[in-house]
Amino acid sequence: MDILTNLLASFGNLGWTLVSFVVALSIIVFIHEYGHYIVGRWSGIHAEVFSIGFGKVLWSRTDKRGTVWQIAALPFGGYVKFLGDANAASVGGDAATGDGAEPTRFSEYLAETAERAPHAQAYVSALDSRNTMLGAPLWARAATVAAGPIFNFILSFFVFAGLMLFQGQPITPLTVSTVPSFPPAITQELLPGDQVLAVEGRALDYPEGFSAAVADLPSQPSLAYDIRRDGERMTVRGPQPQPALVQSVTPRSAADDAGLKIGDVIVSMNGTPVYQFGDMVDVVTVTGAAPIALEVWRNGELFTSTLTPRLAAIPQPDGSLKDEPKLGIGNGGLFFAPATRTVGLWDSVTLAAQQVWFIIVQSLNGLKQMIIGNINTCNLSGPVGIAETAGSMASQGAMSFITLIAVLSTAVGLLNLFPIPVLDGGHLVFHAYEAVTGKMPSEGALRIFMAIGLALIGTLMLFAIGNDLLFCP
Repeated sequence: MDILTNLLASFGNLGWTLVSFVVALSIIVFIHEYGHYIVGRWSGIHAEVFSIGFGKVLWSRTDKRGTVWQIAALPFGGYVKFLGDANAASVGGDAATGDGAEPTRFSEYLAETAERAPHAQAYVSALDSRNTMLGAPLWARAATVAAGPIFNFILSFFVFAGLMLFQGQPITPLTVSTVPSFPPAITQELLPGDQVLAVEGRALDYPEGFSAAVADLPSQPSLAYDIRRDGERMTVRGPQPQPALVQSVTPRSAADDAGLKIGDVIVSMNGTPVYQFGDMVDVVTVTGAAPIALEVWRNGELFTSTLTPRLAAIPQPDGSLKDEPKLGIGNGGLFFAPATRTVGLWDSVTLAAQQVWFIIVQSLNGLKQMIIGNINTCNLSGPVGIAETAGSMASQGAMSFITLIAVLSTAVGLLNLFPIPVLDGGHLVFHAYEAVTGKMPSEGALRIFMAIGLALIGTLMLFAIGNDLLFCP
C-alpha cells in the first residue's frame, strides 16, 4: 500500500509539474508570437497561420483576414507563418515578381482560402507581393522579427508593475499585518496592528536600514520589541526579526528536494540550535557541501531531515559570480508581513523597468561567468529543469508562479535576440546585412547559416538536458 501511495504521489507531482510548465510556456510563447503577428499585420505583412504548439492540429479557426488560429498537440512552442514563407521559420519562400505575375504558392493560397474561409476571400484576394514576408520593405520585416522578443520584455514589465501595485510597499512606521506561528520555545507576543519602533533598543528602519539594524542582534530565541499598540507604547517579546524561518524555497535546490515548505521553522542544524537566519548561513559556511541534519518544526510537529547544500552562483561585490554552497532556503527579511500602502504608478513603472533590466544584466553576466569558468555549468537548465522549477513555483502560490512567468519571459526574449541563425537575433543580423549591402544573403548562404544555427541550438539543448538528467539532477 505504501508503494502504491508513493507512486500515486509521484504521478501527481509529475502531472502538476507538466501542467505548470505547459501553462507558463504557452503564455510566454503566445505573447512572443503575438508580437510577431500584430506588428507584422500593422506593417502590412499577412499571417497565414498562428499556431500554439506543433504537430497534429487539435483546434483551429480562420478569422476574417484569412489567418488560421490553431492549437496543436505538442504544446512546447509555437510559430507564426507569414504569407510567402516556405516554412514556419520564415526562411525562404515566394514573393510576386512585381510585374503582375504571381508565384504558384500564392495562387494556391488564394484558392485554399476561398475554399476554407469564404468570408475572408475578399480580404485575401486584395493581397499582393507587398503583403508577403519576402516582398515587404526591410523596415517592416525587421520590425516584425524584433517584435517577438520586445513583447516578451513588455509582458515581464507589466507583470512586475502589476505585482508591485498589488503588493504595495510597507507603511511607516513599520506595522504588523500578519504573523506566522512559531515553536513554543520562541515567545511571540506581537499582534496585527502593532507599530514596531525598535528591537533590543535599535530602530528598525525598514527596508533601507533593516540589515544594518539587525546585523549584531544576540542569537537567542526571543528579543525585546518596543511597540505602539492602540496608541500606547509598550515592550513585548518576539522572535528574531530574521529567524530561521523558511520564507521561500529555491526550485531544484536541496531544500526543495527535502520537501521543506514555506512556514517551516528550522530548530537545529547538526544538533546545534539555530535562532536567526544568520546562524543557518554560518553552519552552511562551515560544513560546505557536507550533509546537514535538520530538525524542523511544522504546524505544531517536529521532524528531522538530512540535506546536502548545492553550489549556487552568488553575485560578488565586484560584479562577478561565485559558486557557493546553499540550502535553497530564502529569507525575505522580516518574519511578519508588514502592512502596506498602494504604490504610485510612476514608482511601479520605474521599479518594473529596473527589474527587467536586472534580469537581463544578471543573465548575461551568468553566461559570461560560465564561459570563463567562475561558476559551473549546472547553472544552465534545460526544459526538464525549467519544468521542475515551474511546478515548484506553482506549488508555492500564485504570486510565485506569476513572478516566474515574468522572469522566464525576459529570459526567452533575451535568448531570442542572440545573433544565432534560426533565432530572431539571427534574422536581425541578416536584415542588418541587407541594410548595409542593399541585398539579402543568397538562398544557399541562408540555408548554410540556418543549418549551423540549428546545430548550435540542438547542441545547447542536448547539453542542458544532460545537465537536468545526468550531471546536475
